[in-house]
Amino acid sequence: MTPFDVNSGDTAWILTSAALVLLMTPGLALFYGGMVRRKAVLNMMMMSFAALAIVSVLWVLYGYSMAFGDDLGGGLLGNPVQHLGLTDLLADDGAALPTLAFAGFQAVFAVITVALISGAIADRAKFSTWLIFVAIWATVVYFPIAHWVFDFDAEGHVGGWIANRLAALDFAGGTAVHINAGAAALALALVLGQRHDWRSAEMRPHNMPLVMLGAGLLWFGWFGFNAGSALTAGHTAAFAWVNTLAAGGAATLGWLITERIRDHRFSSLGAASGIVAGLVAITPAANSVDPIGAILLGLISGVVCCLAIGLKFRFGYDDSLDVVGVHLIGGIVGTLLIGLFASPASPAGVAGLLYGGGFDQLWRQAVGAGVVLVVSFAVTYGIGWALQRTIGFRATPEHEQAGIDTVWHREEAYDLAN
Repeated sequence: MTPFDVNSGDTAWILTSAALVLLMTPGLALFYGGMVRRKAVLNMMMMSFAALAIVSVLWVLYGYSMAFGDDLGGGLLGNPVQHLGLTDLLADDGAALPTLAFAGFQAVFAVITVALISGAIADRAKFSTWLIFVAIWATVVYFPIAHWVFDFDAEGHVGGWIANRLAALDFAGGTAVHINAGAAALALALVLGQRHDWRSAEMRPHNMPLVMLGAGLLWFGWFGFNAGSALTAGHTAAFAWVNTLAAGGAATLGWLITERIRDHRFSSLGAASGIVAGLVAITPAANSVDPIGAILLGLISGVVCCLAIGLKFRFGYDDSLDVVGVHLIGGIVGTLLIGLFASPASPAGVAGLLYGGGFDQLWRQAVGAGVVLVVSFAVTYGIGWALQRTIGFRATPEHEQAGIDTVWHREEAYDLAN
């Protein structure tokens, strides 16, 4: 075996993309941290960094194996001991793209998915219980669903049911990442209930520059998220890169226009939220819609998500940082619109309804999105309920009012006395 067996260009691209996606979690910490009140910013950021630490370890131990091991039956779960500790991947396997590089790339997807959930329960969760929740949820929910969506059949290998039997398109995680995290966020918001002063106190972001910086880092990292999912440094990666740029920009405009009509303003929080909404929506569709389709998808997601964040006030669930309105709704929009806007000229080569493909792809997208939503919500609700009833998940009213930074971390974000 020679060094030339490995495609160094593709390998470099995947490792670079993995680093970009890893950066998204600190970016999310800044994004979420700036959006909460000053007394909870460190806790909010620590929830993301805790997810990074825990999921990284679990992925190496058995998470990769559960997601990408040989299917145990029905396309539901990979063999959890097949790649235990990744020890069988340490030797050069002779592949053009080393399997270990792919395992590292997928690890950071798992991390950011878990971290996204934390925004729905800001200001009111016990940090110790969050650590336990992260380990359980990654194991019981994310790893199996990643197998469903991301594990494709290969010679001598059987993968997940959504990717192969249903044949729903999800290029980089509209279902496995965003619908999954958004449904889980809704479940936890319902389990923990409303913050004690949710209806009465102003809960404005305490630091908008942090929010804008976090949104910029997320957009930067998202090019690795989407373009890296091509797994080669070629045409498909370039296609996804351009679509990611176009959709993010279009969604920002859609959100700001909606905000201007409704609220008579253009807010920086709206711009940051619009960026994320568009990136969420293009994630599943980055290789299946053309750039014009990406612009339309972005505009639609920006408008729809801007309107959707108000649903929490109508229905009474306290989704602190709009994880449901942006990630669940944005993920649904992007996943379903593949069934309309998918272009046969795209790398995916699938025709949606508007390109003469009929309803075939649309129903597949709807089934994939619906099943992930229902399973993630139901299982997460059960996990959250069990933790709340046993060790407690919700912080006490006294701790919440005092500020969970000082209660759980014995620190303050801004020591103004020194």
